[in-house]
Parts: sequence; structure tokens; C-alpha cells
Amino acid sequence: MNDGVNGVALGVFIFFFVLVTAMGFLAARWRRAANEHSLDEWGLGGRSFGTWVTWFLLGGDLYTAYTFVAVPAAIYAAGAAGFFAVPYTILVYPLIFTFLPRLWSVSHKHGYVTTSDFVRGRFGSKGLSLAVAITGILATMPYIALQLVGIQAVLDVMGVGGGEDTNWFIKDLPLLIAFGVLAAYTYSSGLRAPALIAFVKDTLIYIVIAVAIIYIPIKLGGFDDIFAAANDKFTASGNGGLVPNHGGQWTYATLALGSALALFMYPHSITATLSSRSREVIRRNTTILPLYSLMLGLLALLGFMAIAAGVKVENGQLAIPQLFENMFPDWFAGVAFAAIGIGALVPAAIMSIAAANLFTRNIYKDFIKPDATPAQETKVSKLVSLLVKVGALVFVLGMDKTVAINFQLLGGIWILQTFPALVGGLFTRWFHRWALLGGWAVGMIYGTVAAYGVASPTQKHFGGSSDEIPGIGEIGYIGLTAFVLNVLVTVVLTFVLRAVKAPDGVDETKPSDYTADAGDPGVEVELPPATAGTSH
Repeated sequence: MNDGVNGVALGVFIFFFVLVTAMGFLAARWRRAANEHSLDEWGLGGRSFGTWVTWFLLGGDLYTAYTFVAVPAAIYAAGAAGFFAVPYTILVYPLIFTFLPRLWSVSHKHGYVTTSDFVRGRFGSKGLSLAVAITGILATMPYIALQLVGIQAVLDVMGVGGGEDTNWFIKDLPLLIAFGVLAAYTYSSGLRAPALIAFVKDTLIYIVIAVAIIYIPIKLGGFDDIFAAANDKFTASGNGGLVPNHGGQWTYATLALGSALALFMYPHSITATLSSRSREVIRRNTTILPLYSLMLGLLALLGFMAIAAGVKVENGQLAIPQLFENMFPDWFAGVAFAAIGIGALVPAAIMSIAAANLFTRNIYKDFIKPDATPAQETKVSKLVSLLVKVGALVFVLGMDKTVAINFQLLGGIWILQTFPALVGGLFTRWFHRWALLGGWAVGMIYGTVAAYGVASPTQKHFGGSSDEIPGIGEIGYIGLTAFVLNVLVTVVLTFVLRAVKAPDGVDETKPSDYTADAGDPGVEVELPPATAGTSH
């Protein structure tokens, strides 16, 4: 690591940061709407994005700075077990092909902005809607915080901010400036800002990975030497080599499956999806998004390269930024750092918008001010998006980074518990609203308590996301175990509640809503500006 600031890399980093900042503010004029004072416009980009804009937006949303840093860091620390991120992103696309077009159609038909809007409309339950909204906000907050961790890793490697003895304000000032700018252009431009910046972000990432996967192996003697060095490390550490032992295979499989089920439950994934202009755009995107999985597989190999290059860091999150600084010329290291930094800004913006929309539509409007106008909704959402970013900033600056990572693991466990209400509701009305709420509560409680009991060498509690699966005895992903309990409770309670004829909520949707497209007769009729501020 450099003793001082890497001036060339920092200069390149600042150039790209200034470029995307300008794009962020100019995005307010891109596809400018006639009525900007509605969540459809500020929070969903006017529901007007086509195939390629949506593809870049979803890619910028799902493949974050934390992905860029943490996936190869997991390979660096644990070997092939860290590759679970690759199969789970392959599993997720056939899954979302079955339900995302249905969600887009019914949301477009009724003007739903969030998943909680749909749950409320489908099951006639504000309580269930509130549970989904709170879960989404809780799961998103540490995810935003981890984007800060990605930027901090880059800044640390470039030598920005000084050493550990530096005054906290001076040390964290670059981070404060970066997220101050992010907050400003998100407030001004809404979802259009990250949609536009995503083009730059993904282009940089593809360039960096393409260069890294060719250039670094040449300098290290080829992939044979890279895999041999990694195998020697993990054999010496007692892990049995690169491949997980039998005990680790259940963990690998359940983590991949659980993560696939959870990915599109996150509010930011749904926000990017609902910004599309047609049902067909969603269907096309599920077929071309796997291109990002190819990128992810190559990205993961950087973890083995860091081992072969002799990178030694106490914080595994610094392994890949340090590899880039060691192996690349300073100017291209700056390009790589910019890719990671911008890779934090895009998803952080979308996440803050998604969390703000949940608060505005499903807490503020449903429980505080039911007669809120579209303009009032937009104003509240803008303000809450700022508060969400400030909260994430305080979270990272005030807590140890491992705490942020562990809360993100917990966020994945939590968000998976909204799957029965959302995906189940898209295909059937059989589940009873109270049963779904009961299943959600059981899954949340079990998942939180089980995760609390997991210890690691550095953490007494919340030390990981895997624990023994009851009745099986194998170690598996806590989120998937909690999800199974959630479904079992939901099914049993539904039978009981239907047997005693418990009152059911009113379903405001009809079967044709789930296959409607933007050009279908009657679809646009239900979306005049005035309806955005009225109760469903």
C-alpha cells in the first residue's frame, strides 16, 4: 500500500466522479415530464425506460460496489465457497421471468409504486402492507451502508483521508463529500440520475474486468500458477483445498438458493423493474441480464489473483482495491477505483429512493396523511431519501465495518420473508392475509434469533448467516430455513382461518390485470395524475 496519496489514481478517480455528478444533475432534464410532482416521475422515472436503459439500471442496481469488493474478497478468504454468488444469479433469472412481468402489469394497471402497494391492494390488508414496507426499509439501510464501505475501501487504498490517527472529520471528509453530492442529485433528479449514470458505471466495470482478466494473469504467470497458489493456501490452512468439503456443500447450496429467492424482494430491485415502459421490456431483460453473471464469474476470479499476487491485508474488503493498485499502472488503477466508486453511487441512489417510496406510500400515506396529494407524496419521499442516506452514513461512520456486513446478512434473511406475500400473491389469492402476517412474523423472529446466536472469531453475535438446519443437522443458510418455516406457518394458518371463515380482505385486482400491457385498452385510463394521491 502506498505510504502517501496515489495522486495519478486519485486524479482519474476525481475526473470520473465529477463526470457522473454533472450527469446526475443533468438527468433532471432527461425525459422531462409534464408533471414532475408525482412519485411516478421522481421515484419511477415516469415508468418510461426501454430495454437498454432498464438493463443498465437493473445491472447498476444489482451489481454494486459491494459486489465488486465483497465477492472476490469472499473467494480470497474462503476459496470456491465464495462462488455461491455466481449460481444464485443464474438461478434468479428464470425465477423472475415467471413473476416480474405479472408484477409490472398489475402495478401499471393500478398505479402501484411499491411492493407494499400491491400487497395492500391484493389482500386488502394495511397491516400486511406495513410489515412488508418495514422489512424492506430495514433490509435496505445496511445495504446502502455497504456501498459506503466499498467507497471507503477505495479511498483507503489511494491513501486519501490520512492514517488511523487522523482527525475523524478529515479522514471521512472525502466520503462526506461523495454522499453529499449523491444526496443532492438524487433529490433533484430522482431515478433518472442513477439510470443515466449506470451507463458510465457498467461500461467502466466491463472495461476493468476485461483488462484484469487478461493483464493480471499474464503478469502472474497464467491461470495454472494462480489456481496452484490459491490451492496451496487453502490446503495449508486446513480447508482441504479450493473446493468446499462435504459439510460446506449444504451451506453453499442453501445460500445460493436463498439468495436467488431474496434478490428481487429488495425494494430497489422492484423500483428499477417498475420503471420500465412495458411488460415486454421486463421479459427481454430477464433474458439478457445473465450477461452480468458472466461478468460476475470473471470478477470472482480476482480473489484467487489477489492470493497469487501476494496481497496481504487485515481487512479482506481491501484485497481487490489493493490488487488493482499493485498490478495496474497508476492511471488505470484510477479507472478501476472509479468503477468501484461509481458502482456505489448508482445502487445507493436507487436504494434510498426505494426506501423513501416505501415510507411515503405505505407509512406516511396509509397511516399519517391518507389525503396526501401527489405533490406532497413526492416532497416527503425526497426528504426521506435524504434521511435514509444520512442514516446509512452515520451507521458506517459510527460502527465497525464488520457490524455493517453482518447487518446486511441479516437484511437478506429478513427480506426473504416477504416472498410468500409478494410472489404468492401474484399467482393466488388462496393465502389468508392474517396467515401471511403470521408466517412473516415467525420467519422474522426465527431468522433474527438464529443469526444472533451465530458467533465468529471477531463477533460474539451476528457472526454469519448459516446455522444448523433443524431436523436435518446440516449447516445451511438461516434465511432459507426461516423461509420454509414461514411458508409452513402460512399454509397451516390459512387452512385454519378459512375453516373458521375468518374475514378476508377485499382484492382490488382482477385476473386480466396480471397480463395487461401498456398499450392495452383501459390500462392507461386508470393512471391519470390525480389517482397517484388517492387511496386504492
